[in-house]
Amino acid sequence: MADLAAPAVRMTGICKRFGAVAANAQVDLQVMAGTVHGIVGENGAGKSTLMSILYGSYQADSGQIEVFGKLVSIRHADDAIALGIGMVHQHFMLVDTLSALENIMLGAEPHWLLQRAQAQVRRKLTELMQATGLQVALDSRVADLPVGDRQRLEILKALYRGAKILILDEPTAVLTPQETSQLFGVLRRLREQGSTLILITHKLKEVMALCDRVTVMRAGCVVQHLPIQDASVERLAQAMVGRRVNIGRAAEAAAPVGEVLLQATHVSVTDSLGVQRLKDVGLTLRAGEMVGIAGVSGNGQSELIDVLAGLLTPDQGQLLLLGRIFDSPYWLDPHLARRLGLAHVPEDRHARALVMAFAAWESAALGYDDLPDYATHGWMNHGPIRRATAAMMARFDVRPPDPELPCSKFSGGNQQKLVLARELGQAPRVLLVGQPTRGVDIGAIEFIYTELRALRQAGCAVLVVSSELDEILALADRVLVMHQGRIAGELPIAACSEAALGLLMTGGSP
Repeated sequence: MADLAAPAVRMTGICKRFGAVAANAQVDLQVMAGTVHGIVGENGAGKSTLMSILYGSYQADSGQIEVFGKLVSIRHADDAIALGIGMVHQHFMLVDTLSALENIMLGAEPHWLLQRAQAQVRRKLTELMQATGLQVALDSRVADLPVGDRQRLEILKALYRGAKILILDEPTAVLTPQETSQLFGVLRRLREQGSTLILITHKLKEVMALCDRVTVMRAGCVVQHLPIQDASVERLAQAMVGRRVNIGRAAEAAAPVGEVLLQATHVSVTDSLGVQRLKDVGLTLRAGEMVGIAGVSGNGQSELIDVLAGLLTPDQGQLLLLGRIFDSPYWLDPHLARRLGLAHVPEDRHARALVMAFAAWESAALGYDDLPDYATHGWMNHGPIRRATAAMMARFDVRPPDPELPCSKFSGGNQQKLVLARELGQAPRVLLVGQPTRGVDIGAIEFIYTELRALRQAGCAVLVVSSELDEILALADRVLVMHQGRIAGELPIAACSEAALGLLMTGGSP
């Protein structure tokens, strides 16, 4: 019998190596039942590896695991699920073409007759949704659900399978502030109902707001374990990185603003469903300035950055880019944009920036494969690309620094650093960045901020689209706010506050 008075999870002496890399080195972790336990650390610190061992995705080389006081062997995810352990991955494990109900049933059908099985599952899910506040439209296709609903669906799926211990890997990485607030309300309710929650995150403010205890990992080891009342954002950041970290607004003066490098006027976009995503949008970027775009996700920011990068042709509008003028329908294309000196870091690194099955050196050449050093008479020069990738990885601290490793094997933060290394490494004159630090640890955030500021100081025009208001306030010289496909307002950074930006984001006036 399991001892319900014992810790929900006790991991002792956990070791896991991947070749020469020690992902976990003699890790001890104790998680008390009915609590929210945070696990923080830099990318590559071993957090996700440790939780993947608990969930059965990996097997430890040595060490032992107890669940509610009982020594257990977890060889694969089915063992973990049988023990009441569920995991919500950073990148959702859902089938887009199936309904929410079908995704939850998949692999756990209670009856061989589909109609009867669906009725049984629907009854149980209705009870679960009422008890937890996790409301999802069960008959909607996953592809049609907002990202916040997909997150709730993943949690429902784990609870349906009997999870008493729920691991959440970067649960707010793709959520808006409003969706994050809703999720935290659900997680607090689950804790009150006796669930044990383990939160892997880079967002230290969220740890302070939600967790009861926190464990800090660095280089595969636990370096700190403390109750939340003894923690602070500054203390956790220093423990994660091993030094003091500053990700606030830089003290140095901005570079003098120069000539107009990019100007968009009267841009409108209607999607395939007839919904107008951009409505007469205009903006100007000048040399030596960083402009931030804030707004609740889904208000046209993604479409705007795609238009400016040449990935989306607007219904109408004009674009001036580095002396060249483009009109719809004869719009800029991405290849020409790169040749002119525009670089683009997409919001979705998996869909737009990397080929996950490619080696790092192959993805590091994407879009730049015709550079003189990278190709001769149309044939790729593998050796120079590999050497250039190794240099990029060293400069941007991509871990592990292995150009041969498939992109899928890097953590989300290290994937992001690889993309940034590729795009910033070409010394662009205009840089478009979507969600620059999504899924990135605090040490890497500091580094990315430093690199973006250095580009601005060198005369580059930088446009940053971010759902993190703290990020906009730390980086931008002026801020545009989007609401329902329009520019709802523009403020110099001196006039910006979270309250003022928040009012504009909801259609009000600051």
